[in-house]
Parts: sequence; structure tokens; C-alpha cells
Amino acid sequence: MLQSVKRPHYHAWLLAARPRTLPLACASILLGTGLASYQDSFNAGVFLLTLLTAISLQILSNLANDYGDAVSGADDQERIGPVRAVSSGLLSPQTMRRGMVITATAAALLGLSLLLTAFGNQWGHITLFVLLGAAALLAAVTYTVGLGGTPYGYRGLGDISVFVFFGLLGVLGTYYLYTQQLSGLALLPAATCGLLSAAVLNVNNVRDIENDARNGKITLAVKLGRANAVNYHWALLGMALLLTLIYLIALPVPLVGWSCLLVAKPLSDAARTLSHSRDGETLTGMLKKTAISTLIYSMLLSIGLAFFSG
Repeated sequence: MLQSVKRPHYHAWLLAARPRTLPLACASILLGTGLASYQDSFNAGVFLLTLLTAISLQILSNLANDYGDAVSGADDQERIGPVRAVSSGLLSPQTMRRGMVITATAAALLGLSLLLTAFGNQWGHITLFVLLGAAALLAAVTYTVGLGGTPYGYRGLGDISVFVFFGLLGVLGTYYLYTQQLSGLALLPAATCGLLSAAVLNVNNVRDIENDARNGKITLAVKLGRANAVNYHWALLGMALLLTLIYLIALPVPLVGWSCLLVAKPLSDAARTLSHSRDGETLTGMLKKTAISTLIYSMLLSIGLAFFSG
């Protein structure tokens, strides 16, 4: 009987954590690590702690999103997509808030451990990254949980946030943890990672466009309308491809690094499906496909950079 009680509770937390979103958290860390490896600056301890911190922040964001959408009424019985823990009654709002506090505490402790490992007693660097970490925590929570106002995810600002945190800050911040320097050329793959991450969010928002509009969750897709949101998606992919080509030529990256372009096929397949399908289950599959493709892009380019450094 004890097992039958625990299993649903565990399943509810797994639903709320949304493992399918974790590839995005890993992608920026892997890409930043590849850029640092090109500079012969890899550190195993920094890599592990950076990855764990990013994953904990992503889980926190997912828990907050589950909670915020439930209490705001954005999730209802007509919502398309995976079951949400709070709106379905699997977890109470109070339980979810406790989970958010625990996850935020874990993220903060992991982040502090990371900074001490990366910077030692360089308190200027530590202070800067503490502020960036606090901004990341705040962004994770307030995406759908407003602090005295409408959550920014309900005002069409989610795409910008994803581009910044999963692209520019995620990749360049990771690179800086290893090297303690920045590179102008590294902006190109960092921006690409952000663009692909925004594409993942756009698949989610196009899938949910009718439900979001009905419940007052004004995402960028809702603002643009379905047709323009699909065009926007193609623009994200096209710009990501262009920036990648410029980077591969400018560095230059050896042939193994060019294999990152192989993700163009699954990304374009997912975009074509987004253009023609309104089936929730199909689009959820395309969401996963786009996220995995983003992770594979980062892995292949990182391998190419590491190979070139050797």
C-alpha cells in the first residue's frame, strides 16, 4: 500500500519537472564548454557544477510555470499538451510552492559552489555572477508568477528571456567561468543557441495559441497570430543557420564541427509540421524534436571545437 501512495506523488513531480525541457538547459552549457575547450580551459568540476546549476534552474522555471499557469487560470480542461501537476490536482498549490523553495535553495547552493570552484577568492567575479544568478532565479520564477503585476511570460516577453538566458548568458557565462574572458566571435554560436531555444518555445506557444488567447496568456505567438508565428519560426531557424555558417567559416572549424549543420533537416521537418498540423500530440512531438536537435547542435559543434583545440 505504501508504494501505491508514493508512486503517484513521484509521478506528479516528474510531470512538473518536465524532463523534455532539460535538453535546452544542457545545450547552452555544452556549447559554452566547447568554446572553452577550444581555448584549452576545460575543468571537470566547473562542468559538472555548471550543468547541475542550469538543470536546477530549468526545473525551478518549470515548477513555477506549472504553478503560475494553474493559479492564473491559463491551464484549463481544454488545454493541449502534457498534464500539468497543479491544474490537474496531482499537487496542491501549497505543495508546489514548497517544491519551488526547495529547488531554488538547491540552485543557489549549487551556484555558489560553482563560483567558488571557478573563481576561488576572486570576489569581484563572484559578486558579478551572484547578481546574474539572482537574475536567473527571478526570471525563472516570474515567467508565469507575477510579482505585483502581469507575469512577463503573459506579455509576449518569453522569447526575449529565452534568447538571453539560454543563449547569450548561458553560453557566454559558461565560457567565462572556464576562461575568465569573453570573445566577440563566441557571440555567434551563443546567439544561435538562443535562437534555437526561442524556436522551441515558439513550438510550445503555437501549439497552445488558442488556449492561451482564451485565458489571457498573451505570448508572442498570440500577438503575431498563427500564420505569422510560423513565419517567425522559420526566421529563427534561418538566422540560426546564417550565424552558424559565419562562425564556421570565420574560426575556421574543422569538418567534424560542420556536422552540427545536420540538425537543419530535423529542425526544418518540425517547422513544416508546425505549419500544417494543429494536432496537440503531434506538435508536442515536434517540441521534443526541436529541443533534442538544439542539444545535438551544441554537442556536435562542441566536439568540433574540442577536436580543433587538440
